[in-house]
Amino acid sequence: MLDPERQLDIIKRGTVEIITEEELLDKLKRACENNIPLRIKAGFDPTAPDIHLGHTVLLEKMRQFQELGHDVIFLIGDFTGMIGDPSGRSEMRRPLSREEVLENAKTYESQIYKILEPERTKVVFNSEWMDNMKAHELIKIASIYTVARMLEREDFKQRWMAQSPISIHEFLYPLIQGYDSVVLKADVELGGTDQRFNLIVGREIQKEYSQKPQCLVLMPLLEGIDGVKKMSKSLGNYIGITEPPSDMFGKLMSISDELMLKYYELLSHISNEEFELLKKGIKEGKIHPKSAKEALAFEITERYWGRMDAERARDEFKKIFEKRQIPDNIETFYVSSRDDKRDCWLPLIMKNSRIVKSTSEAIRLINQGAVKINEDVIRDSDTVLSEGEYILKAGKRKFLKIVVS
Repeated sequence: MLDPERQLDIIKRGTVEIITEEELLDKLKRACENNIPLRIKAGFDPTAPDIHLGHTVLLEKMRQFQELGHDVIFLIGDFTGMIGDPSGRSEMRRPLSREEVLENAKTYESQIYKILEPERTKVVFNSEWMDNMKAHELIKIASIYTVARMLEREDFKQRWMAQSPISIHEFLYPLIQGYDSVVLKADVELGGTDQRFNLIVGREIQKEYSQKPQCLVLMPLLEGIDGVKKMSKSLGNYIGITEPPSDMFGKLMSISDELMLKYYELLSHISNEEFELLKKGIKEGKIHPKSAKEALAFEITERYWGRMDAERARDEFKKIFEKRQIPDNIETFYVSSRDDKRDCWLPLIMKNSRIVKSTSEAIRLINQGAVKINEDVIRDSDTVLSEGEYILKAGKRKFLKIVVS
């Protein structure tokens, strides 16, 4: 193992808060002295089927701990997922069924090893102990925290003041998450800043069970490609780790220069020293932000798809955006004008070809000036195509060859 101070310096990269830094350094020193790795825990509720780059912030920090010689525990909250984490919620989250949770969990298991080392990763489900818990054991856990302390939590407090319903089962969520740390004997728990309350509860519950409290490593929430809001599938500002390489590369190239540095800090595998040199080079004008962004996009695309696909994605991006060429793999959509002229209505063609999900989305893009036919911007949503061949471009990355016969 590296010396404890050097380990702490690596762990601190990108963190918002460590509770407490002194305790973590002490744990690292004891781990080195006794040659016993720390147990690093991070929990993920499978509330959605796919992982995006926002989720991987914690996974990347887990990977760092692995490279430092520690063991990580990837906890799939199939039991807590049925409750629903109330963190940051202004209303009660709809509880998921066991079937929904387990289906989503399958995807998580297949995706995490794109980042974590399988041989140093222990995957557990909290239903393993919660399904068998006796009622009196749950009452013991519930007795540790008071309602008053629960209402200190900001989202609960706001809902209470707004007279918005708070269900009793929501109070159980942080308690069960904390009990997970007792069962797993966690030395360190990782979480986003929105998890701060839940993670502190874990420290308190471990004390009640005569365990040394876990240290907490709090990571920032990663903004999506809009650079404003937390990356979320529901907001459409996400980059999924199973997205096609060209989409992943293109989305990463679309982020702002400022956000690029945050992505580097939280997602890139370059060393701390390399990261500092990169920031200095950009600030002094020795490194162009676009070159740095392309290197980041390539690194992340290669991580999930391999070098060959990353090279293809990079070449396709350059062909489209730098040389203004049409990609080689453009699809062709055929339309017949003999049956019904309405079939040639441009928004309907866009919907039927699945380049957009609906005619209303097509109309919105046309009104925004985001649709081109043969490099001419289309601004009339009533456009009907006559017989001929057309190259349609929707947004920045979607191309379609249309043949009207």
